[in-house]
Amino acid sequence: MRRGRTATAIGSAAGGSTAGVRALGAGIVLCISCALAQAPAPAGATSRLAAYQTDPGAKTVRGSSSAGVAGPRLKPGTYLDTISAGERKFYRVELDATANAYVSAVLAPPAGGEVGATDGIRVSLRSPDGAECSDSNDITFGGTTPLPTADYSTRRIGTGRECQEAGEYLYSVEWIGPGGGSGGGSGAEDWTVELKYMTEPGLRSGTAEPTAPASWHAHSPDDVTGDPRRVTGGSGFNDAGTIGHGVWQDTLHPGETRFYRVPLDWGQRLFLDAEFGGPTAPKPSAVRDGLRVTAFNTARGFVRDSVTPYRGRPAKVSFNTVRAAFANRTSDQDGTSAMRFSGWYYVRVTLDRQVSRALPVTLRAEIEGEPGKPPAYDGDPLAEGFGVTEEDREAALPGRADDDDARETLLTAVGYTGIGLGSLLLLGLLGWTARARLGRGRRRGRHASPAPTRESRAH
Repeated sequence: MRRGRTATAIGSAAGGSTAGVRALGAGIVLCISCALAQAPAPAGATSRLAAYQTDPGAKTVRGSSSAGVAGPRLKPGTYLDTISAGERKFYRVELDATANAYVSAVLAPPAGGEVGATDGIRVSLRSPDGAECSDSNDITFGGTTPLPTADYSTRRIGTGRECQEAGEYLYSVEWIGPGGGSGGGSGAEDWTVELKYMTEPGLRSGTAEPTAPASWHAHSPDDVTGDPRRVTGGSGFNDAGTIGHGVWQDTLHPGETRFYRVPLDWGQRLFLDAEFGGPTAPKPSAVRDGLRVTAFNTARGFVRDSVTPYRGRPAKVSFNTVRAAFANRTSDQDGTSAMRFSGWYYVRVTLDRQVSRALPVTLRAEIEGEPGKPPAYDGDPLAEGFGVTEEDREAALPGRADDDDARETLLTAVGYTGIGLGSLLLLGLLGWTARARLGRGRRRGRHASPAPTRESRAH
């Protein structure tokens, strides 16, 4: 339709129509506007903080306000609900007697919302007879910058553990913290909570559990070199930017949180440096929790985080994980226990809202170790969202970022070409209009009657 109208405008203009000329001018303006939209933003421009991108396939549910009232039954999948300060919501989860179960909750405050350091939620999973299946996990913001935060409760199959029977379990999400809007509370009202229920197959009958991996040591990924590849982090788990072994670069604005995902196979571990750059501020002031990097596992369970102040000059936040191993789940150390399967792991990077300007961040990631042998699962873990495929490894290769750069370069070229073409069309139109008017004036001069002489007027 747009092409048809443009063609009609050109045809009308050729016939001397003023309306056609105006339509053509509008078309050129539209062309230039589209081109400018594709051109890169000017230096120093800031983007609006993005809201958490929920799973487009998630089902909306409403948790019960009482444990005695049947809430919605969750099957493996993703669900959306809301929570307000002071609320507690309950859901039913049907479990068999063989699979490990993970039910996570992501608390996603609105972009630019107000939070307190101790505000958050508590998640728990209880058996039909009321036994606590794992330690209740408190998920708090730990500062005044609103950011999506997550953790899970789990039922793990194992000798001598609670919650081994099949049946209907009770999962709850409870608001914790002041919550009233005063004294550091957020005054949360209908904030998004994204629930995800995942099942991990158990081991085949008669199979011994794998032993713990060999000891490990920490080091910095200094040997990861090369030109940084551009990557754009996502607003959460569902749209996280993909990174792998290599050097990656993004830009964060004050108060912004971005997510990245990296594939880790059995026996592999991650070393990560997040280097925040930019020139030294003329009047540096310290922001205590200015820079924060957090890791989550495949089931959205908390792994570990690292925080450092921002003092107006380049700074670095580093962390590392243990090797991904099935036997890690028996550890009483959170950072080890969470590294219990292979799959996509997530890195959350946050720039505190009190930082005064946008900062470039370079992610130097090292995936150490060769992929190991998977455990003897009694089922397909990939079908349940666990594990690493060859496609996952390829997606995380640094060369894949070149495709994004190429598309960006192409869009930029198209944008500037559109601007140039629009300008040429506009100049051509102005020239044609001037020639047309001059031609009409000449034709009127040739065909008009001769002006009367003084003598003829006298008669």
